[in-house]
Amino acid sequence: MNQAFMCSLCHNGILGGVLWLDAHAVIYKTNKLTVDKKFRNLAIPLKEVKAITWKRVVFPVAKFQLQNGEEYKFIIFNKKRFNACYEKIKSKEVL
Repeated sequence: MNQAFMCSLCHNGILGGVLWLDAHAVIYKTNKLTVDKKFRNLAIPLKEVKAITWKRVVFPVAKFQLQNGEEYKFIIFNKKRFNACYEKIKSKEVL
């Protein structure tokens, strides 16, 4: 399963891009040259995700908390579909 979601990374501003969800990682991509290289192709292995919490300001904001203490915030424009896909992938990981 490889799903794409419109999103923005919340890091020193709002950075538009796309969030890919596959069986191994959540991958954020943007083509903005002003963005640090670390964030242009940011891959977060699913095994490293400790928790995802949601907050709604105007748009749904997901905070990914990693095992190593790092946190990344994304505005994800289809929260319901993202959660469904994420839970489906995580449940397969347990089997």
